[in-house]
Amino acid sequence: MDELNGRMIACQILITGMIARMANNSSDPLSFLTDFRDEVKAVVNGVNIAGLPDPSRVRATAQRTLDELFSLMKPPSTDQD
Repeated sequence: MDELNGRMIACQILITGMIARMANNSSDPLSFLTDFRDEVKAVVNGVNIAGLPDPSRVRATAQRTLDELFSLMKPPSTDQD
């Protein structure tokens, strides 16, 4: 179980870094992050795993993970050197 948790954390870090990198290359990073978050939330809300009688628990867990992931991202600094 520890190996699985470690892999999940590594995936979250990788995804967070990729999203941040893409946002930094955008002309409007905050708008990019907002749009991206909304699109990912829509995908999570549509998650359906065959064989599960009630996928709402999986959706709720994925939604919490997504919220945690995006809460780690801070808007870019507006400080000018």
